Amino acid sequence: MEIGGLFTALLFGAIIGGLGRLVIPGRQHVSLLATILVGIVAALLGTAAATVLGVANTPGIDWIELALQVGLAGAGVTLLANRSRPKLHR
Repeated sequence: MEIGGLFTALLFGAIIGGLGRLVIPGRQHVSLLATILVGIVAALLGTAAATVLGVANTPGIDWIELALQVGLAGAGVTLLANRSRPKLHR
């Protein structure tokens, strides 16, 4: 992977991860690095899912692919936030 591709993946991962955090209500205690990593993984998985569904290459903006990516990022951020949140015992 070239340096330009690495920067693009980091930027796109940050955007997808940030959008994933926005769709989840409440405050998430997840670091910026974790959000970016979740965004990168969600972008890759969302693209793979869109390819399988046959909606990866559409004219214009690939809204379905973007929705899949953001949804997966939201799910990933939720999993991380719930895992790192301390459990309260009654």
